[in-house]
Amino acid sequence: MAALKDEVKRFIVQALACFDTPTQVVQAVKETYGLEISRQQCEQYDPTKYAGRDLGVKWKAVFEDTRKRFREETAEIPIANRAYRLRALGRIAERAETMKNLPLAIQVLEQAAKEVGDIYVNRSAKVDDSLNSVPPTSVRVEVVDARKRDADA
Repeated sequence: MAALKDEVKRFIVQALACFDTPTQVVQAVKETYGLEISRQQCEQYDPTKYAGRDLGVKWKAVFEDTRKRFREETAEIPIANRAYRLRALGRIAERAETMKNLPLAIQVLEQAAKEVGDIYVNRSAKVDDSLNSVPPTSVRVEVVDARKRDADA
């Protein structure tokens, strides 16, 4: 296991803090720096993993700082915001209806309902079903002879 320069270590720590997998980071190090490192060596720079439990204070600080910024920046990405996604789904549904593509419009509406969370379930039917789901206490079976019934008519 070769000693890595601080520049490479910082690259690894920051990539892991951005939720890249060790395999992805190994590939990125090879492409960027031309260095071959193992996944196990890479995992030593992730303080959230057992292998990274002894990571230096400096690198832990870099990791935590990078992860914090990454999460804040993710919140600024429009598609990560539910309101943005719902507006986009609304535009897609309107366009699908205009194009007379009703199956797509229905799929988009269902996706929007899922996005909001369990809205597409008919709650009134659930309430009614819960009232009727009481098991019967007695069952009455009546046998009718069809030949007699038809003869009477």
